[in-house]
Amino acid sequence: MRKHRSRNTSSTRSSGDRSWRSFRHTLAVLAAAVTAVLGAAASSTASSGGIAATPNGAGAHHSGQVHYVRTHGRTVRVETHGRFGVVPALRGAATPRTADRRRPTASGTLQYNGGPVQHQLKVYLVFWGNQWDSDSNGVQSYETNLFNGLGTSQDTWSTVTSQYTDSSGQGPSFNGPVLAGTWVDDSAAAPSSAAASDIAAEATVGAQHFGVSGNDVQIVVLSPSGTSPDGFPNSGFCAWHDYNGTVPYTNMPYVLDAGSSCGANSVQNQLDGFSIVEGHEYAETATDPQPSSGWVASDGSENGDLCAWQNLGAISLPTGSFAMQPTWSNAAGGCAMSG
Repeated sequence: MRKHRSRNTSSTRSSGDRSWRSFRHTLAVLAAAVTAVLGAAASSTASSGGIAATPNGAGAHHSGQVHYVRTHGRTVRVETHGRFGVVPALRGAATPRTADRRRPTASGTLQYNGGPVQHQLKVYLVFWGNQWDSDSNGVQSYETNLFNGLGTSQDTWSTVTSQYTDSSGQGPSFNGPVLAGTWVDDSAAAPSSAAASDIAAEATVGAQHFGVSGNDVQIVVLSPSGTSPDGFPNSGFCAWHDYNGTVPYTNMPYVLDAGSSCGANSVQNQLDGFSIVEGHEYAETATDPQPSSGWVASDGSENGDLCAWQNLGAISLPTGSFAMQPTWSNAAGGCAMSG
């Protein structure tokens, strides 16, 4: 009897061990499956170049995603944080000439969030892709002339931003043309549908080409006609700006492809959108180079957002006459074309 009981106990213990080993094996398989799924999702996020829309620049610069982008024969590490200072594309019956009546009156003041502003800012234009080797509309000359005129003594439009100082007590100052360099990156064609991470990487490549970095730099990535950077023009924007972990930069699509929705022929000629839209991003980058740690309104709007498509006009610079929008002035309590 005792031997019989002993054999039953041993059999029960052996069966229990097998069940426990089977249970542990099942847990290990499930854990491996979960790890694989999470890893695949993280890999997809890191390589997709996707970027969340951030209307009116909501969000902070430290909450970005890291991407590793293969470009120009090497891998570039960049950060993306969102679309800031979005210039909204006009739709339907709205045009720049009627936008004043369709948009609510700008209100509110900009508030300082403790981050940097640009001081002696310098703009670098990167014309992305060998498509720019042909430029029948003269966009390169137009943008070059614009930034060779901005910052000069005749430019009272940029000086609206000078009131927005950082913790050092300094704000943007202008002692000559802000344009510091142009580059046609024609080593290859620009992508037909660049992701946000691709644009951030091209800004990094541009900064490396010029040998610059830091908060006083503005890299403007201008995409050629026929391309769709970050979904343009079907994503509802004409341009936006961000910080890629190295330099502030602007995604500047070929806005003439969007016609009057992005400002063409709104003041003087078909190239008006290139100065209105890029001027908007230039002024916002000056006062909020690492969004949204600089000067923003309570709803996240930047100085250009509060006055987008309102009271458009032309400013006279030594290099020509250019269509522009006003930007928000705390000192004036409204939108201002000069300061």
